[in-house]
Amino acid sequence: MPFTAVAQALSRLYKSGRIQRLSKGIYYTSKETVFGSSQPNPSDLLALAKKRDALFPAGIIAAHSLGFTTQVPKFGEVSTPSASLPRKLMGQKMIIHTRRPAAWSCLTPEEAALLELMRRGGQDSELSPEETLARVLTLLKHEDRYSHLVKISDTEPPRIRALLGALGEQLKVSPSLTQALHASINPFSRFDFGVFFLLPKAKEWQAKR
Repeated sequence: MPFTAVAQALSRLYKSGRIQRLSKGIYYTSKETVFGSSQPNPSDLLALAKKRDALFPAGIIAAHSLGFTTQVPKFGEVSTPSASLPRKLMGQKMIIHTRRPAAWSCLTPEEAALLELMRRGGQDSELSPEETLARVLTLLKHEDRYSHLVKISDTEPPRIRALLGALGEQLKVSPSLTQALHASINPFSRFDFGVFFLLPKAKEWQAKR
């Protein structure tokens, strides 16, 4: 059928109450049960949202996905480069962080989760500061993960670029990677590294306690 005919038919069904409009182009037909009208499956709604927008774990969810905590929060938490997400698809209680850099769209969920952990200074980790730092370094050694994060670092806040520089020095990466990071940072700025202040080169990368 022509697009306009379909749109008009859906509009009539919605106005008559026969279907629910969850988001642009997404509708739901409820069924009557002994407990009342059925509701969309939250997992199915989240899967639909992931098809529309890039979604990444954030907060404790990010820390849990990387093995820094065993906590499972009551409500989900995600980040996205999008300016907004359809609340009916995500759920009213989902914590959403919007407007992450567009460059995040090329990241893996693990890479984005690492950046989320760094942005929060490692505060969501249940591990000791020393164990948290050791695990971050191990995760950054995986394949080309560190160099991949450096490639998109120009879209990150200066604090994250400085932290990546200190981590890179500890990993003994190519000097060309850390030199580029150092050149992008104001030499008079000071940054809160959180638990990453333990890095041997933290002060050289302008970390403050």
